[in-house]
Amino acid sequence: MSIRKIAGFAFVAATIVLPGAADARTQIRAVGSSTVYPFAKAVAERMSRANPAAGTPVIESTGTGAGMKLFCAGIGERFPDIVNASRRIKASETKACAANGVAQITEIQIGLDGLALATAKRSPLAGLSQRDIYMALAKTPFGKPNKAKTWKDVNGKLPALPIRVYGPPPTSGTRDALAELLLTPPCEASPAMAAMKKSDEARFKAICTAVREDGAFVQAGENDNLIVQKIEANPGAIGIFGYSYLEENTDKLKGIAINGVAPSYDSIASFKYPGSRPLFIYVKNAHARAIPSIRAYVAEFTKESTWSRNGYLVRLGLIAAPDAVRARNAQVAAKLAPLNLASVK
Repeated sequence: MSIRKIAGFAFVAATIVLPGAADARTQIRAVGSSTVYPFAKAVAERMSRANPAAGTPVIESTGTGAGMKLFCAGIGERFPDIVNASRRIKASETKACAANGVAQITEIQIGLDGLALATAKRSPLAGLSQRDIYMALAKTPFGKPNKAKTWKDVNGKLPALPIRVYGPPPTSGTRDALAELLLTPPCEASPAMAAMKKSDEARFKAICTAVREDGAFVQAGENDNLIVQKIEANPGAIGIFGYSYLEENTDKLKGIAINGVAPSYDSIASFKYPGSRPLFIYVKNAHARAIPSIRAYVAEFTKESTWSRNGYLVRLGLIAAPDAVRARNAQVAAKLAPLNLASVK
């Protein structure tokens, strides 16, 4: 039997073995984004049907940030093999990985998604600008306490509906996307805020991205289906989640246009929609060398029949990446080419 030592752990055949562990894990374990979760789960089911001896991968919806913490905590049976992410890995996370011996990671962009704002079909809300969203949700818009109670307080052209938005917690990549894609641009458009970004970046970030805590924004956890239920039951409320959840529920919900652009497959794929964002999976290479089924899982994720415009993940709501992006990431996936951690900003 061939045994290899990696970062102090013994790897035996297709099993990760920790010193003193009674039972070693043989199934793939992935954690992370609730947005990527339905796609990762579908791939896991396909892979397990084709490779029944490998078992069905365990996919957990923990949120991107929480998933990264678990993924970067170390090498061995206790730690996940893959993290799903609705944003790119951060420099602080690559440093945490490296500090814990997770030195080789493969980054694979699996497609695109839209950060969708949705409401009940009978709601009078139909469109918002990025500035409207910032002025409604920021804790201190442009440095002043947020006193807006209704959407009309934010913009006189909007209905006098109470501001009630159900969205993701701070551990979610969707929350990071909300801050980066929708809140920061209108904040940074202010000359005073642009100047502050250069002189006091921490204060700039707090003013531009901190979300109010007075009940107008409600953290709904990592269960996006729960958000769907909340806004369906509250016609004036808005939910924030990945586009696939909107597409699954168009009989109950409608998407809210942002800057006049409605969320749709084509508007997200072309990046005309302001909430467009890439989705990723990150693979722990040391585990892939020990568990052959990880390569089978990655191969299934990057088949043309999986992630192309005509693939089964697109039917679940994934937006296919451009051909060149898919081709480049397919090569990375086939080789499990490690990401240069020092290049992540």
